[in-house]
Amino acid sequence: MQYRNNKQGQPLSALGLGCMRFPHSKAETESLILAAIEGGVNFFDTAYLYPNSEKTLGAILAKHNKREKVYIGTKLPLLTCKGPQDFDRYFNEQLRRLQTDYIDYYFLHNVPDFALWEKFRDWGIEAWVAERKKAGQIRNFGFSYHGTCADFLKVIDAHAWDFCMIQYNYYDVHYQAGQAGLKAAAAKNIPVFVMEPLLGGRLATGLPKQAIDLFNKANQQLSPADWALRWLWNQSEVTLVLSGMSSTQQVQQNMRAASEFKPLSDAELAIYDDVVALFRKSYKIPCTGCNYCLPCPKGINIPACLSAYNSSYAQGFTTGISLYVNSTAALSKHPVGPYQCNGCGKCERQCPQNIAIAKALKKTAGRLEPLPLRLGLAATRKFLTR
Repeated sequence: MQYRNNKQGQPLSALGLGCMRFPHSKAETESLILAAIEGGVNFFDTAYLYPNSEKTLGAILAKHNKREKVYIGTKLPLLTCKGPQDFDRYFNEQLRRLQTDYIDYYFLHNVPDFALWEKFRDWGIEAWVAERKKAGQIRNFGFSYHGTCADFLKVIDAHAWDFCMIQYNYYDVHYQAGQAGLKAAAAKNIPVFVMEPLLGGRLATGLPKQAIDLFNKANQQLSPADWALRWLWNQSEVTLVLSGMSSTQQVQQNMRAASEFKPLSDAELAIYDDVVALFRKSYKIPCTGCNYCLPCPKGINIPACLSAYNSSYAQGFTTGISLYVNSTAALSKHPVGPYQCNGCGKCERQCPQNIAIAKALKKTAGRLEPLPLRLGLAATRKFLTR
């Protein structure tokens, strides 16, 4: 494992484990976490809002006496805070869930603009954090960000941050904080953690065949995921890259990539431009599968539907249809598809990518369940469920 330092000179593994989506099996989750620690991963990223994540991580670390071997990052849920009285309530519950008496990296979760930072500053968040730091309960204070680059620059100037987290990958070079934000934060000596390095897995398993062929022509030993991670580690401003690995195999593959990383050549860097051009043609809706849009009041599996729509272009119409049928339970007694969207807007208010989800669902239904196909599915469903 390779390491890069935080502000205090403490080494952070170049690869961190994102804990938003653990495997369904507790045993597999335990094996995954222990394999990561054994391979040198020392940063684990969770959040109050990640279902059962803090509790699971805390229990496994306590069971195997690994708490002091790793850094834990978790997050204050800004959008559900109703006032400064909630700071202690959430934080104390997080300590209980994680079975610890301190948090190594405490985030403001999902800062969308400068105005929200001003709101929490006016609520006294800086003084509250200072007290928690003095008590040894918070070691580093930062934020995760989903907003414009202009507001990101304001936010990093507004406080002496210990770190920040941005969405960044070779496809999203200028999206949200982007490369300009990365360089600006690094220039202020603010360590930058990167989320969505694989664009919700799309840069690992969702590339069109022509793009994969370009990577393979350059080096058949590297997977598309390896290429995506290497692009990030090639930038000295990136402190660590978070990957939401969901199997021990993925952990081992990504740890190997982190351990064997070497700077990219000019010829290798040029390949990314061609891959992006091909991917851009097939990737129609910028959904990363973060699930913040859920639950939908109508029960629509929004990320899965949008993923099927993108896959119908990137990997072929048949693949898209197959994914769509599964994600909508189209052959079950009670299917839930995008045509049932009533445009309430709840999902759009929660989407960090600012996707016009209602319109995207309408496009998805139009492409993957036009009227003739819907009638065919209805007839098949009637036969299967009689």
